[in-house]
Amino acid sequence: MKNLKKNLRAALVQASPIMFDKRATTEKVIRQIHEAGQNGAELIVFPESIIPCYPYGLTFGFTVGSRNNTGRQDWKKYYDNAVLVPDDTAGIAAAAKKAQAYVSIGVTERDHQTCSLYCTNLIFSPEGELVSVHRKIKPTGSERYIWADSHVPETYFPVVDTPWGAMGSLICWENYMPLARVALYEKGVSLYLAPNTNDNPEWQDTIKHIAIEGHCFVFNVDQYFTRDQYPQDLLEQDEISRLKEETCSGGTCLIDPYGHYVTEPVWNKEAIIYADLDLDMVPMSRMEFDATGHYSRPDILEFYVNDYDDELE
Repeated sequence: MKNLKKNLRAALVQASPIMFDKRATTEKVIRQIHEAGQNGAELIVFPESIIPCYPYGLTFGFTVGSRNNTGRQDWKKYYDNAVLVPDDTAGIAAAAKKAQAYVSIGVTERDHQTCSLYCTNLIFSPEGELVSVHRKIKPTGSERYIWADSHVPETYFPVVDTPWGAMGSLICWENYMPLARVALYEKGVSLYLAPNTNDNPEWQDTIKHIAIEGHCFVFNVDQYFTRDQYPQDLLEQDEISRLKEETCSGGTCLIDPYGHYVTEPVWNKEAIIYADLDLDMVPMSRMEFDATGHYSRPDILEFYVNDYDDELE
């Protein structure tokens, strides 16, 4: 690994969206970026699909073999508030530049040419440049009703070369995909971003395992939102009424390369969580185990990502 900066101040933002409202949520996010920047954060990480929200519990009228018009109308509201990249992200880029920080943020992205939506993680540089667009490669369960699979190679596993080492992201249950994790390990990721909407206890075991397996810092960043934050003008109010009052309770935390909490999970509230990291821990932790380096056996185990290079040659 090349010589890197040793110390990093990070901020993990356990945020609540203004649900189904792209403009209001973006304005809130920008305020939180400014706050984190004023507190010295050099890396600011937001949850999965914070803009315009993660539509937990909604079916949008999908059942096997049929749909309904009520669901279509609610979906259209979600579609209208999905993010066009980079058209709708100029304010976030400017906020990253003002804070002089890397900003990672999850959005529901709307394709410019089609009507397809994607669960996307964006990373902006301290210069305000969009330096990474990662689309979720496999939406989970009923997420497939609203989000398409990523099918553009450059959005599969992009990694950002930061002063503290390589930084990449996998979104929510992508982190359960062993080969997706290896794709990041192969690129030497030291800062592993895991934006999600998982507040179950088992998830804490998952992120600890990833930190140990990859010997990297894992940023587990979740949302916090409640049932009464859903818009009253949605037509699927019966589905909303069946949700838990505290619909997503958080659990945001940061794990070190040995699988220990740098910051304990935060539950049941919005919060900006700060941590000061010693990046020397990454190479030191890999002394005896480097998953895709000296502890690999490329002579008997082969891994590749099909990025269609063969078709271009």
